[in-house]
Amino acid sequence: MSSGPLGVAVIGYSFMGKAHSNAWRNVRAFYPSVPQVRQQVLVGRDEAAVKEAGEQYGWAETATDWQAVVARDDVDVVDICTPGDSHCDIALAALAAGKHVLVEKPLANTAAESEAMVAAAREAEGRGVRAMIGFNYRRVPALALARHLIADGRIGRVRQVRAAYLQDWLADETAPMTWRLRREQAGSGVLGDLGSHVVDQLHYLLGDPVVAASGRLRTFVPERPGPGGPEPVTVDDAAWATLETASGVVASMEVSRMATGRKNGLTLEVYGERGSIGFDLERLNELMVLDRPDDVAAGARRVVVTEADHPWLAAWWPPGHVLGWDHTFTSQAADFLTAVDRGTQPQPSFADGLAVQRVLGAIEQSSGEDGRRVVVQAEGAE
Repeated sequence: MSSGPLGVAVIGYSFMGKAHSNAWRNVRAFYPSVPQVRQQVLVGRDEAAVKEAGEQYGWAETATDWQAVVARDDVDVVDICTPGDSHCDIALAALAAGKHVLVEKPLANTAAESEAMVAAAREAEGRGVRAMIGFNYRRVPALALARHLIADGRIGRVRQVRAAYLQDWLADETAPMTWRLRREQAGSGVLGDLGSHVVDQLHYLLGDPVVAASGRLRTFVPERPGPGGPEPVTVDDAAWATLETASGVVASMEVSRMATGRKNGLTLEVYGERGSIGFDLERLNELMVLDRPDDVAAGARRVVVTEADHPWLAAWWPPGHVLGWDHTFTSQAADFLTAVDRGTQPQPSFADGLAVQRVLGAIEQSSGEDGRRVVVQAEGAE
């Protein structure tokens, strides 16, 4: 490691690259106890575009060759925000070079790539190198509070979960082709993009792994306008699944990028024997909580999650001053830096990302087998 502030390289400068750049720029302002960082280099394939983005986002320099950047002595942290087809190659190279690694979800495009990344991360851990996957919704204060309430037994034993993540940015059939619609780059469509968040939230909120799945995938628009004419869409537009956890919880999951009128609607409803919890990402500072079994007729109450003793809030604003989507990435960066500083395993780990990938693989397999129930491969199984 270089002396002084940790040199950070972000690979990818578009949507996620911008969100992560904002986090690295602000993390010490709100979490002053974490190690100092230096926004060293932003990496992208288009030299002119990445240079413009680097200047806008506050980077010291930009580059187009990620392999050369990973090998540099002034880079200590490699943050991967590229399409899924390059996650594995970049992460393996960075870990081998002794760099701490943060990878945007999903971990990779296949379970085999994810397994290789987990093995590399475990080997690197022995050398003091840390690796984490970026499921930023774990840093939504309301969802962290929901996890605490469930673990404390406030709603009793969980019986069922209803989860949906709905967007509409592809509802227009004339929307142009993007890398997210090509299997060779994205791995899967909405299943990997939004379904990965849903499955990780199930694991996070319940502390209970998904062990079986049955599902269906659908591509509503099979062709999109590309730069050279129409191109086939080779991934799913929407997915549905029934998931079973180790303790017997049943969860329904629906994800779509074709849900007209829904912009970023992640909704989670957790039903226990004594109460329930509801969350909507479009109202991310709120929980709906029913934890009074003796007064069920009163219904769920709205909890505004902005108090100083709520998860993550001590670093931010006075009560009632709401947070936004971008704050989750800043808290994520702080968590990662704290783990690096303390020599502990940051959460979620690459192994957590692999667990999600295996569930997604089971859903995809089930869809190809007419919705048959598929057992999810367990940790350590071949």
